[in-house]
This record gives sequence, C-alpha cells and structure tokens, in this order.
Amino acid sequence: MKKYSIFLLLIALTTTCFSQAYKFKTITALDAKDVINQGKTGTCWSFSTTSFLESEIIRTSGKHIDLSEMYNVRQTYPVKAWNYVMRQGKAQFSEGGLAHDVMNSVSAYGLVPNEVYTGLQKKEEKHDHSELVEALKTVLDDYIKNPKTYDGDWKTDVSNILDDKLGKNVTSFTYEGVKYTPQSFLEMTGLNPKDYVSITSFTHHPYETSFILDIPDNFSNGSFYNVELDDLVDITNDALKAGYTIELDCDVSEKTFSSKYGIAVIPKDEKNNESALKEIEKELKVTAEYRQKEFENFDTTDDHLMHIVGLVEDQKGNTYYKVKNSWGGNSDRVSNDGYIYMSEAYFKLKTISIMVHKEALPRSIRKDLNL
Repeated sequence: MKKYSIFLLLIALTTTCFSQAYKFKTITALDAKDVINQGKTGTCWSFSTTSFLESEIIRTSGKHIDLSEMYNVRQTYPVKAWNYVMRQGKAQFSEGGLAHDVMNSVSAYGLVPNEVYTGLQKKEEKHDHSELVEALKTVLDDYIKNPKTYDGDWKTDVSNILDDKLGKNVTSFTYEGVKYTPQSFLEMTGLNPKDYVSITSFTHHPYETSFILDIPDNFSNGSFYNVELDDLVDITNDALKAGYTIELDCDVSEKTFSSKYGIAVIPKDEKNNESALKEIEKELKVTAEYRQKEFENFDTTDDHLMHIVGLVEDQKGNTYYKVKNSWGGNSDRVSNDGYIYMSEAYFKLKTISIMVHKEALPRSIRKDLNL
C-alpha cells in the first residue's frame, strides 16, 4: 500500500513538472466597458483607443460612458484621404490607423456617445466596411489620375460616401437631458488628449528620444518616445498597478496568439506551440536585439490594437496582461469572455507601442523624456 502511494505521488509530480493546464488568478483588475465586436472592419485602432478613453473617464470621474468608435473613424477618413491625394496616391489608404489618430480626432472634433453616433445605417446591426475603402479609393484615384478634369469636388464626394456608409456628422445632441456639442461633451468628460503619450522600444533610434515610427498605418506621422525594452515593461506594469490602463499596438499573427483559447505566449521551443495554448510551457527569453530583428524582417508588424486592463498570474507565478480585444465575447471562436491573457515574453517581442497617461510614467523616465 505504501509503495502504491509513493507510485501515485511520483506520477502526480511528473505530471506537475511536465504538463500543467493554465489556472489564473487576478492580480490587478481595472474598470473597462464590456467587450464588443468591431465586425467586418479594420478599425481596431478606434475600438481599442475608445475603450481606453472610456476607462480613463471611469478612472478620473467614475462616469461610465459608452463612447462612439465610429465618430472617430468618420473624422479620420478625410484626413487619410487628404494624405493620399497630396502624396498623389503614393501612400497607403486603408482601414488601418493608430491610437494617436483617435487622439488627433478627439482634439479637433471632440467626442460623442455611442447612442448619438453608432455608424450603423439602414437598420444594420453589425459593422461592415467591406465596401467603404473601395468606394473612397475609387474617388481619390479618379481625382489623382486627372485632377483638372475631375467632375465635382473630391472632398465633397468623400464626405457624401461617409455620410451614406457611416452617418452624417454630429454638431449638437442631447445626452442625459443636457445639450452638448462634441467639444463641450469632451470638456464634460475631463479628458485632455495632450496628456497621453505613445511609447515604443527599438534599437534603430537612440533611447530617450522621440521619432516617427515607420510602419504602414502611421499615415499621420505620429511620434513615439523610445525607451529600453525593460523600461517598456516596467512602464506598463507600474501603470497597471497604479490604476492606469494601457493602449496596446501589437502583432497578433503568431500561431500562439489565440482568441479561441484566450492566450498569447512565445514558447522557447516551437514544437510546443500547440500545447502552449492549453498548458504552461517554458517561454523564449526575448532580447532587444532579437525583437529588433523580428521587426526588421517583418515577422513583427502592427497587426492589431487592443486595450490592457489588468494583470493575472498562473499557478507557477508567471505574469500575464489581461488584454481586452474587440472580436466579441464568448463564441465557438472566442473564449475567455473576449479577453486575451498575454505573457510578458509575448508582450516584449510583439508589442509595437503602447499609449498611456503621462502621469503614469515613473518620474525618472518622465525626466529623461522631458515630459
């Protein structure tokens, strides 16, 4: 009987050493609105950054306001169109964008609640922009091809398409019994777009400086502060522990990023890619040099933007970021209530940039960046 008990104990220990299904406990959980679905659109940049702003309003005022994602999209397309035309078509024109594009929109055009501007037309229930970019690009290309003979005003034509597909612009509205303009609504929320900074970590520019990040969706030439990789991690961890959520731009093309399992990891051995979605596997040690190499060979690209709202820990003490996605909640293809638990290794390798309130930065880094 004693030998049998020892045998069972050895089996249990062996199983524990080599295979452990994930069991998570919450370390930090910050307030955020419910997970929603961006539908058939490439507007994750607006969904994630709008979610980030919603959490900032909760953090600073306690108000839970469902902001309009599509209002920001509606204001950004004309800016993209101008950039495309003035570069005579030698620029990317797509659905993509970055977090600072939302901040630029908010600065210029304010905010509105989702109930005022949904971006859904003609009794639509889900967002579908599959024809939007093509319609806009057709107008722009026609103008670029021969501007002197173009029939009409391309800017007006772009605006008319956006009105038809997303809805006409909002100039005033009533919310909870109070009349607002988009700018006065922004003032009511207490948000100041100038309080937010974009931070990255790459070796092709000096640390503690800012530079324009050369990625396709950076059509607006946004500038990013460059810090060492460990500092990028520390900024993120410290901000979350201090109650600040994080806007995240990262690569989600890896086989080990899974909305189905709600996990994102970087196993040390690629043969464990499949098992790592279900069980704890040893992860790759990510260096700044390897991160840079993956960026320059396009294995790391700015695929997707999401919203970090907390920290969790597995039973071995490994820390993961709780990342709010915009692909809907639980379904056959999405689990974990629509959240992704992202390991620190995945974050270090696949993050393009983060956005955070500047007051969340450690004083030493704020001093280094002259903030």
